[in-house]
Amino acid sequence: MPDSELPPHDVLRQAAHWFATLTDEPVSEKDRCAWQAWFQASPENQQAWQYVEQVGQRFHQARQQVGTTDAGQIVTRTRNHRLSRRRVLGGGIACATLGLLSQTPAARTTHRWAVALTADHHTGIGEQQHLSLQDHSQLWLNTATAVDVEYRQQRRTISLRQGEILVQTAPDKQGRPFIVTTNAGTLRALGTRFAVHQGDHQVRVDVFEGAVEIRTVDGLSETIPAGWQTSFSNRQISPLGETNDAREAWRNGLIIAINTPLTTLVTELARYRHGHLEVAPSLEHLTVTGTFPIHKPDLALTMLENTLPIRVLHLLPWWVSLEPR
Repeated sequence: MPDSELPPHDVLRQAAHWFATLTDEPVSEKDRCAWQAWFQASPENQQAWQYVEQVGQRFHQARQQVGTTDAGQIVTRTRNHRLSRRRVLGGGIACATLGLLSQTPAARTTHRWAVALTADHHTGIGEQQHLSLQDHSQLWLNTATAVDVEYRQQRRTISLRQGEILVQTAPDKQGRPFIVTTNAGTLRALGTRFAVHQGDHQVRVDVFEGAVEIRTVDGLSETIPAGWQTSFSNRQISPLGETNDAREAWRNGLIIAINTPLTTLVTELARYRHGHLEVAPSLEHLTVTGTFPIHKPDLALTMLENTLPIRVLHLLPWWVSLEPR
């Protein structure tokens, strides 16, 4: 679920603490009953618990896929590596029924995996890929991205199904237009280098060279020149804003922050790591300037901890919160 739909920070922290307690060993009957009382106390508590479960399930599926990479290393650095045993989910519990403990993972995540598996090209979380297309155009896929590539007699088409791409177009001997399709509309490249990020609710376009023509699903159109960016949905194109080379730094494995709100930087880092990453509301006023490695997001968190009045708290192997020091 998007961050805007999540319960408050303190409720999520309570859910994560309860999850750590119940999946640790030993866990007492008193703890189980106390958790049940907390769980039943409010719909927010139940929503937070289900979200924690979903993140945990996704993390362990990722851990099985990546073996000894970042996800596995996080587990070994925390005392909660016994999470995978999940003994609390088995057997009867006297104080209540735990049927809600094993909710199905979010439909959004299932859909994203299905999209990736059926796409022509895709990357996992924290992965990137570079493609040289048949007309010598260049295409870079950022983290958790899926695209289809279709070159026909009439046009060259990149279908961005999810994630973020950087495109460097090449002249075409047949004069075919270069089109990127998204959920919210199409982009026509006018001899250009540009990035496209398809979010849950809108698409962002950053133009570094040439120009890009946007046409939304509802028929709105606008041409974005080099040095500018915008976001658009089916029905709306936002006012233009300046872009900069930092928006394509991910191609080189970097996030460049220039007086960037800490929450914005952490949201960006979260795209490159498995699990949940959050910032305590009391830290939302902090800003950051620096260069951070996206292929080592936990090193980036350590860099933040060394330069800001914060501490990185691992509530679970896959649940990290930035808290005041």
